[in-house]
Amino acid sequence: MILFFLTSGLFLGWSLGANDASNVFGSAVGSKMVSFRKAAIIASIFLILGAVIQGAGAAQTLGKLGAVNAIGGSFTLALAAALTIYVMTKFSLPVSTTQAIVGAIIGWNIFTGNRTDSGTLSKIVATWVSGPVLGAGFAILLFILITRIKRASKIHLITFESFIRTGLIIVGAFGAYSLGANNIANVMGVFVPAFNLQPLDFGLFSLTSNQQLFLLGGLAIAVGIITYSKKVMETIGANIVELSPEAAMVVVLAQSLVLFIFSSSGLSNLFIRIGLPPIPMVPVSSSQVIIGCVIGIGLYKGVRNINFRLLGEIAIGWIATPIMSGLLTFFSLFFMKNIFNIEVGHKNVEGAQTTDLSIISPDAHTSEMIKYLLLGIIIIGILAITFYLLLERKKNRELRVSEEKFWKNIK
Repeated sequence: MILFFLTSGLFLGWSLGANDASNVFGSAVGSKMVSFRKAAIIASIFLILGAVIQGAGAAQTLGKLGAVNAIGGSFTLALAAALTIYVMTKFSLPVSTTQAIVGAIIGWNIFTGNRTDSGTLSKIVATWVSGPVLGAGFAILLFILITRIKRASKIHLITFESFIRTGLIIVGAFGAYSLGANNIANVMGVFVPAFNLQPLDFGLFSLTSNQQLFLLGGLAIAVGIITYSKKVMETIGANIVELSPEAAMVVVLAQSLVLFIFSSSGLSNLFIRIGLPPIPMVPVSSSQVIIGCVIGIGLYKGVRNINFRLLGEIAIGWIATPIMSGLLTFFSLFFMKNIFNIEVGHKNVEGAQTTDLSIISPDAHTSEMIKYLLLGIIIIGILAITFYLLLERKKNRELRVSEEKFWKNIK
């Protein structure tokens, strides 16, 4: 039963992958410098790594916004957020998963009579403004820098494009890592209090209970990237503003830096040590950040290049997402509680036990099931990637032979 409740989080992860992968490789795919297949594989691998290694910080912030104290409530609000993102994705709108989950948590707070932490909410909402602005600033500065390097080096155009293609892959991998580290909180953050899995020891490394949840969420995101993200990638990569290859690389790098900044506890601690205010560990809207980066490049090159009509449609999606998610969560909670008689949560009393761990904590048998599930998925993933690399190698070899035959016939 517990594993069944987790399926809504996995669905939310799939929705995030289908929508937010465009924020990492959309500009690269749209500029035709990286194929969609290669982008999807690279993004999947590094996103999972970011989620497992560095996903804890932002998840704690969402817990402060609203402490969901029943696994039925976690299931319901994750499902409502996932359905909201799915609907927006069907319309090819790169909306914010952060806004969807925040709206869902507020809907749960209202239904159960809990107070929404205004301080935490203000920090998250502030990033909806500061994220795009910071992304635009980074994008402009990086674009100026790379343009000057190109002019000063007097490098041949073909060689330069080869460097850019390699750079797009590198910054795309960094962007996927940052996306996983920051946005896995949106997928699995509401389930963290409900699961107390036994640590998994793989010999070289071990995974805590939270890391196991983040790994499952990361795998769901990867499936979303591979199966359903191509259409939104094309929206980001080509329709908002036409991007040159170097501009595409700059956009990905600028967005990656913003996400990394808001998910790096080490950087936040460094700010504290040198006497500066700490950087808030909050899940940032990657969709808004990437739009800010693209607009920054567009403004630098001239506002006539920007598709303002599409931007208006995306802005409507940003406003509608938290409202739709919150309302859907509220009515879904009512339905789950009164029709299926499932406990979806109650008002938290300060100093009282907020969760019944005997009900929502998986036992050793459940932990063992998850262990073999993760091992099976990892093995299948490794085999699939190996098979893909072998096919690519065969395809490149056949292409090289075909070119050699072509040149011999010409001679």
